[in-house]
Amino acid sequence: MPYQPRGKYFEELNIGDEIFTAGRTITESDLVQFANLTGDTNPMHTDAEYSKTTMFGERIAHGLLGLSYTLGLLWPLGFMEGTVLAFMGLEAKFKAPIKIGDTIRATSKIKQKKEMKAMGGGLVVLETRLYNQRDEVTQQADMTVLIKGRGE
Repeated sequence: MPYQPRGKYFEELNIGDEIFTAGRTITESDLVQFANLTGDTNPMHTDAEYSKTTMFGERIAHGLLGLSYTLGLLWPLGFMEGTVLAFMGLEAKFKAPIKIGDTIRATSKIKQKKEMKAMGGGLVVLETRLYNQRDEVTQQADMTVLIKGRGE
């Protein structure tokens, strides 16, 4: 049997639709691995003694680690599986630090849609929020994706 995407097509997405993810706890290993993978070894993320002297008083996660985990939390929900054609853009704000031991979770709401038949579907703006265990918004971002149309 051929692969059948479980993602939603452009026509099936409605402004205001919202999804919620499970949580994930940030570990020291997450920070170390992200620093090694990206080369971003800023001591704010990697040096416990140095980070005590910063306004946060401890190591914090890289901002891009939080954004990456936002996508990683959303992907398993399946609404884009097999139907997302391209990640088109991102506008993000970092509102609060993500610390080792924080448990983060994400929400995503359809903010805008624009049909793009020539591109095979349409642009969808996802208004995302990343929260910690205290329900504080740590990051917010508008992510624009190109979603496949049904082609009917």
